[in-house]
Amino acid sequence: MGNSESQSVPTDPRFVSASRAFTHHELEDLRSLFDSLAAKSQSNAQYISPSVFQSYFGLHGPLGDRMFHLVTQERKDQHLTFEDLVVAKATYEKGTRDDIEEFIFRLLDVNGDKFVGRSDLESVMISIFKDILCIKDNEARSSSDQGIVNIFLNAANFSMHEEGCTEESMSFEDFRSWCTHAPSARKLLGSLLMPPDSGIWYLVSGRPGSQIPNLLTSNDIDPSILLLRKEYAWHIGGALSQHELEDWMLLYHSSVNGLSFNTFLGNISNHQGPSVLIIKDKEGYIYGGYASQPWERHADFYGDLKCFLFQLNPKASIFRPTGANHNLQWCAINFSSADIPNGIGFGGRVSHYGVFISANFDQGHTFACSTFGSPCLSKTNRILPEVIECWGVTQGTVLGKNDAVKGTILERFKEDRHMLNMVGLANSSE
Repeated sequence: MGNSESQSVPTDPRFVSASRAFTHHELEDLRSLFDSLAAKSQSNAQYISPSVFQSYFGLHGPLGDRMFHLVTQERKDQHLTFEDLVVAKATYEKGTRDDIEEFIFRLLDVNGDKFVGRSDLESVMISIFKDILCIKDNEARSSSDQGIVNIFLNAANFSMHEEGCTEESMSFEDFRSWCTHAPSARKLLGSLLMPPDSGIWYLVSGRPGSQIPNLLTSNDIDPSILLLRKEYAWHIGGALSQHELEDWMLLYHSSVNGLSFNTFLGNISNHQGPSVLIIKDKEGYIYGGYASQPWERHADFYGDLKCFLFQLNPKASIFRPTGANHNLQWCAINFSSADIPNGIGFGGRVSHYGVFISANFDQGHTFACSTFGSPCLSKTNRILPEVIECWGVTQGTVLGKNDAVKGTILERFKEDRHMLNMVGLANSSE
């Protein structure tokens, strides 16, 4: 009879290789997920349809279409097989940093023309705000309006001039640079194949990159005067760990409390945790810094490497410490020496800070600084503040697998790093 074994189609070698990235239990979980979604697709358990896929993962519009196209290996047959799901998740969630970022870079090409242009990135950011984060603003400041989308587009470089492309496009290095300056977008784009409500213990607040802090103010504060809108808080939060993204309380607002250094210090004196300082100057630029330590009197720089600078308008960028020096946070109060300028600031060197507001709160400056690798944050070096705002960050507890509080810095670091490893971010903060 010869070989009596049934003749079957050879297994896709990509699937065989991808399967090795998962444990037996993980593969069983993926099979259960596939069977459930295939049943909803009414496909005789053969495949997942685009509508069921997009509904389950909460991906809609051009971004949802593009993700389905990539997961099905660009076959265009509208059939997502079990093999497709395993190969995509192995690459996107368990691959090397290069594997993951190449997948995300391809995902941004929502037009499918092999180029990532400004229009592609615009479609992705609109989808993030409208369909994934679902930010709603009662003050008629729509998340998807061109202004808020543009600040993220303005942070990107489009350095490629390709024949046949109707607009300038991103190189892969442009993309990686944008990811560094927009870490919230990078985290979220690296976690889209996790269901929005996964129930995983370390993702209790949803996908990495999806959490927006609760912005708490007193009832008599008019929301329209606030600089920190939800989209800005999401952007800043991309550089923070999960337990720093719970409640942010407004401690000081110059339109309510007056442009006064003493009032500022008095209002924040009872808050012993980190804070977010935001400045809008008379040029209309909005920027600031994350202070990891309380604002307290020092004759020299202090703080730690959790400090960073950010821009919010006209572009959205994060600037983390480079390690060039430890001139991180500055708070000088009632010093009489010209060598110790009274006021608050971040980075740079004395009298040449990354950003600085004098003790009169009526002027300051911003210079390019090696501390954070940041440029001048405004139109000119001189700052004339129009609004100054400070938010206190309430650090929540980190829950372990059994909901036990893990309070040590080392344990919190391990949990944050575990989360980042899941989306390929643990070693991508350069």
